[in-house]
Amino acid sequence: MSGGSVDSAVSAAAAIRDRLEERNPQVAVVLGSGLGGLANAVADSVRIRYEDIPGLPPTSVRGHRGEMIAGRLGDTDVLLQSGRFHLYEGHAPETVILPVRVFAELGCRVLIVTNAAGGIRHAFIPPVLMLIGDHINLQCRNPLAGPIVGAESRFPDMLAAYDPALRRIAQDIACENGIALEHGVYAGVLGPSYETPAEIRMLERLGADAVGMSTVPEVIAARAAGLRVLGISTITNLAAGRSLHKLSHEEVLEAGRAAGGMLEALVQGVVARCVTADGF
Repeated sequence: MSGGSVDSAVSAAAAIRDRLEERNPQVAVVLGSGLGGLANAVADSVRIRYEDIPGLPPTSVRGHRGEMIAGRLGDTDVLLQSGRFHLYEGHAPETVILPVRVFAELGCRVLIVTNAAGGIRHAFIPPVLMLIGDHINLQCRNPLAGPIVGAESRFPDMLAAYDPALRRIAQDIACENGIALEHGVYAGVLGPSYETPAEIRMLERLGADAVGMSTVPEVIAARAAGLRVLGISTITNLAAGRSLHKLSHEEVLEAGRAAGGMLEALVQGVVARCVTADGF
């Protein structure tokens, strides 16, 4: 049975729901490479390994643990995805977005996606946080291609894929906590090789401020399911041709950890405030 089917999402959600007890997650958070420190801030947590959730394969990328973490951030029930799936690993698009469909099945109304990204904008000095205002899908795939799944929209509107009200909340939280927060456009590419300097120059001309290998499929799926989305990139390194040294995954993980405290404070602040925002 396809990982994108209604039954797949229902089965996976049922396995998680059995472990939630009285928890009722309203906000889901996807943790990007090296950004798993937020999981330690979750109170009254229960960790559910992917192998215990039907349809979720193991993760193969360092920095991605492979578990769902349910608990509370402040007064809000949350569900964290520690370990995402990438198209470059060979996963089908419906597998990549299955966790998002599970979040919707469990009743989550907000999705916060985080990622590690390469900085294209010349002014970026990593590590720095960038609030995603829009994206460019260069992965040559759309995860919604194929039969309509459940109540998802066939043609979801992507005009405001990254919720303006949530972005305003994030900016307010950043200002209150002295967190430098950039704003920009995220380009999603397939990977797994890093981009060439020529490709970075192309992306810059297309209007991209940062580039990464995730996030876009999850955001598209979330909007099709009616979830509100906030996206935050940790700019962990300068993109190819922007610095003199070679790019490495170790650099990404190290910079992600360095920015972890800022990201944790920002996400916790947004979670605490978005539950009282108009239209939540």
